Amino acid sequence: MSTFRIREAADLLGVSDDTLRRWADSGRLAITIDHGGRKVIEGTVLAQFAQELAASTERPEPQPVVSESARNRFVGLVTRVIRDTVMAQVEIQAGPHHIVSLMSREAADALKLEPGVLAIAAVKSTNVVIEIPAHP
Repeated sequence: MSTFRIREAADLLGVSDDTLRRWADSGRLAITIDHGGRKVIEGTVLAQFAQELAASTERPEPQPVVSESARNRFVGLVTRVIRDTVMAQVEIQAGPHHIVSLMSREAADALKLEPGVLAIAAVKSTNVVIEIPAHP
């Protein structure tokens, strides 16, 4: 089982080591002693705590997008969604353009993507392939 020293755990949580020690002292986070006598946190305990911490942190509500850097936006209808346990393949028909996107299943579920849903495919790429067609 992996363990993390106080400083490592604090870095992973994005807090100071003093904050992490206060959480441990108050019983909010379980700390154990390793074979060398150092205070450590078990990896599974730290992972669960990190999730709980993230869930309890208030985040500002995202505002509507008024401008963005992606220049290629295709408005269309979702025509097909194939989900497995981890990933989803989403197909959109935007006029003559057939767009296929691979994303996490979690993202597809959060967006409630199903055939018939109006969606925008925003395409931004740092690599563009140029092809030369055959001459007739």
